[in-house]
Amino acid sequence: FPFPYTPYRIQEQFMEALYAALEAGRVGIFESPTGTGKSLSLICGALAWLRDWEEKRRQEEEQLLALGQDAPSPQEARPGSADTAGQPDWVTAFVQRKEERDKVDRLKEEQIRRKKREERLEKIRQNVQLKYAAKRKRCEEDEAKRLLQLSKEALSQGAGEDALDQLDHNEEELILAEYESDDEKKVVSGLEEDDDDDLEEEHVTKIYYCSRTHSQLSQFVREVQKSPFGKDTRLVSLGSRQNLCVNEEVRRLGALQLINDRCMEMQKNKHEKKSSEENGGKKRRVSHTVCPFYSFEQMQFLRDEVLVEVKDIEQLVSLGREAKACPYYGSRFAIPAAQLVVLPYQMLLHEPTRNAAGIKLKDQVVIIDEAHNLIDTITCIHSAEVSGSQLCCAHSQLSQYMERYRKRLKAKNLMYIKQILYLLEQFVAMLGGNVNQNPGCQAVSQTGTVLKSINDFLFQSQIDNINLFKVQRYCEKSLISRKLFGFVERYGGPASAVKTNKENQKVAGLQDFLLTLQQGSDKEGNPPMEAEHEQLRAASPLMQIEGFLSALTNANQDGRVILNKQGTVAQSSLKFLLLNPAVHFAKVVEECRAVIIAGGTMQPVADFREQLLCCAGVDPARIVEFSCGHVIPPENILPIILCSGPSNQQLEFTYQTRDLPQMMDETGRILCNLCNVIPGGVVCFFPSYEYEKQVYGHWERTGLLSRLAARKKIFQEPKKANQVEQVLVEYAKCIKRCSQTGGQMTGALLLSVVGGKMSEGINFSDDLGRCVIMVGMPYPNIKSPELQEKMTWLDKTMPRAGGQAPSRVLIENLCMKAVNQSIGRAIRHQKDFASIVLLDHRYARPAIFNKLPQWIRERTQVKPAFGSAFAELRKVRTPCILCH
Repeated sequence: FPFPYTPYRIQEQFMEALYAALEAGRVGIFESPTGTGKSLSLICGALAWLRDWEEKRRQEEEQLLALGQDAPSPQEARPGSADTAGQPDWVTAFVQRKEERDKVDRLKEEQIRRKKREERLEKIRQNVQLKYAAKRKRCEEDEAKRLLQLSKEALSQGAGEDALDQLDHNEEELILAEYESDDEKKVVSGLEEDDDDDLEEEHVTKIYYCSRTHSQLSQFVREVQKSPFGKDTRLVSLGSRQNLCVNEEVRRLGALQLINDRCMEMQKNKHEKKSSEENGGKKRRVSHTVCPFYSFEQMQFLRDEVLVEVKDIEQLVSLGREAKACPYYGSRFAIPAAQLVVLPYQMLLHEPTRNAAGIKLKDQVVIIDEAHNLIDTITCIHSAEVSGSQLCCAHSQLSQYMERYRKRLKAKNLMYIKQILYLLEQFVAMLGGNVNQNPGCQAVSQTGTVLKSINDFLFQSQIDNINLFKVQRYCEKSLISRKLFGFVERYGGPASAVKTNKENQKVAGLQDFLLTLQQGSDKEGNPPMEAEHEQLRAASPLMQIEGFLSALTNANQDGRVILNKQGTVAQSSLKFLLLNPAVHFAKVVEECRAVIIAGGTMQPVADFREQLLCCAGVDPARIVEFSCGHVIPPENILPIILCSGPSNQQLEFTYQTRDLPQMMDETGRILCNLCNVIPGGVVCFFPSYEYEKQVYGHWERTGLLSRLAARKKIFQEPKKANQVEQVLVEYAKCIKRCSQTGGQMTGALLLSVVGGKMSEGINFSDDLGRCVIMVGMPYPNIKSPELQEKMTWLDKTMPRAGGQAPSRVLIENLCMKAVNQSIGRAIRHQKDFASIVLLDHRYARPAIFNKLPQWIRERTQVKPAFGSAFAELRKVRTPCILCH
């Protein structure tokens, strides 16, 4: 394999296993700890296979073309005897020859397109002047368009307005266009066919690389640029409109859903404008805003630039601004010819988004990196929640919208709007409220949480006679949420902004209702709900409701509806919980040639194998698992399971015992002793924010906190995400200052929370994390209705494993996944070293111990007493031999 600058056999093993999995078309679960060069191994192993695969395909094509030239044409077939199926052999021969000829013709066309693409890209690489020539041509065209527009405006002055149209000119954009159902849609020339066909090429065999965040994707692209394949790999980076849009008017909307809706509306305006121009007639309602960056010629140029050289999203956006072309659509046009497509895995896992982006998975390769929370991500993507306040607000907005534009809306639009209004009424009724009253004033008689199957919810809410598939499709195609948001923006402001004419008096009810929500005060003196209403103003509540309607179209056995009734209707909510994530992952593994699920810490892998793959119908023989060791030598890590503290108090942090004063005192003594001998930074993880706060308060009262502060400056993980960076900067500064000045204080102690902001994605490398301490076992809240329903569903659908019920295995796996992610924060590169201390004797149980990562498990020591553990930690507190 072309991997010239790494000497590690571990990376060679990783690439060999990856190559074999891709060659055999497997579904692989690959684990490679941080510091082993996982990203680079994925790049080199996958692209090496792709080059070999392309070479094999080309050789096969050449052989087929050679055979096709020598083969006789179908017309040369001669009649003969009949075969066993009753068909004459000349008919069979004719069909076979025709299929061979068609295949040869397709191969020839593909070769011609491929040759043209390669010549075009090579020309761009060699002739930089083409770039500036194209830019100059675009500037000239823009100037011509501007002058043409000015002349049109000059000619139209004095022509007068249409006397039949009494609405404001700017208000035309708020009216829904005529809607036709899919089964009634007429094929209209110029609307159904688009110019996309001119840009469409054959989808070559490619690799889809997915990761969790934008920063991880950018890091991966930089690794590709540094790799041996960086010069001649056709790579395209995909992202959301929020990251790729270069139209400042659209970017100002802020919320992702608003940006999406506005962009789609602009594309629809473009099609309507084109249709109107082709028909040569004038419509009463003309399209208004068309995105200036959505130009096929400009996006063709952007597509070629993307394929010529590897670019990350930031470079793609800069190029889009320079070329005045949309990076969002331009990158999509580059997908068919690309060899490596980099995208967030939310885009790949959500089928409507995948289809809209033009992603075709048939016989392709998918690599999902950072996949330790893949099941949770799929569940989250396909779950939805709406509050009673959102339901009532959407009903009021939609009612006022319908009343204002009733005479301008077509019958189909009115029918669907009335169906949506009925749905909203019934949803609020299920929460025990009335849509015609302020939700903050309506008290809920019976509070609590109730779970229902989808069918039971539909029957009890009396909406089982409505086709939710059609309603959801209508919401998506008609852009009603965008129109409604524009309507509210126009008429939903403060009272001083609303004029007192007859037209605006029609929406006074909407304005009054929104004011009552914004003020949040009522006769009963209920407190305002500022945070929620800020969210309502940022995006239309109908957008959330659309997601909930879409979720209700899942199969009855795959999900549950949760009715969460709180003090008022506004505080209550409806939530759809997806129980079977495999149903949405099945199509990915069915269509793809190979799927690789990779991560730094994938243990325990039973969840992926059983809940995700086996439930998706993957043959167990197709699943392959690979886990490699770490690049650090064995002496660079000291994992210890501590069973008792300095006073021989057994460490068992169950819900019944962890709140005892003696248990919190024992934890404080352990930390005091460890902080006395461990230099640099110490990170201590607690099961929850509440328990961390409780222990901190207890230490403060007993004086343990001052003893700890004498050796380490204490930092606490903040709950707010915008404060995390500041805490980490101060933490790092303190450790650096202590290492330089010396003295009694030797570093810092960071009190963190499992599953919080610092348990994933944060690098406590070198002195930032010389020891990681895990207090107890972070089991999830077993009393959670959602978790109980998931456990019940698993017990009904999954077989028992190793004598344990699937629900019990789920609880242990959730706990150990969180532990493994947290303790992996310390070792980040080859020369790093750290200690890991697990404070709970239950970690020594075989069922739990075997779920630790292999590279940690095989080096872990179980210490029944604190004395022997402390002695081991003292030996490695200054590992001079490790600083090579």
